[in-house]
Amino acid sequence: QVQLVESGGGLVQPGGSLRLSCAASGRIASISVMGWYRQAPGKLRELVARITGGGSTNYASSAKGRFTISRDNAKNTVYLQMNSLKPEDTAVYYCNYFGGHNDYWGQGTQVTVSS
Repeated sequence: QVQLVESGGGLVQPGGSLRLSCAASGRIASISVMGWYRQAPGKLRELVARITGGGSTNYASSAKGRFTISRDNAKNTVYLQMNSLKPEDTAVYYCNYFGGHNDYWGQGTQVTVSS
């Protein structure tokens, strides 16, 4: 089992920034992909960004140029730096860990972008 603990969500004004963190613990695989997904009310969960242990990244088109995903392998922690936030970024953000043929999700952290 892998446990994921997220932090960093909150309320921010449009144009502001937030940094999300997700720490993984437990049976950490030697090869894994960590990422962030989000789900807005009435919408499906969607990929925001993901990163491999080697640092290869994928971003949703909505995140490119504004969000940056990074990873500290020594701490088994993934970060999502979100800049230039927009109201449409409002959602519950979920951390995801895929490794050892298993898929794990964090409990979610609310991000609200509003004036």
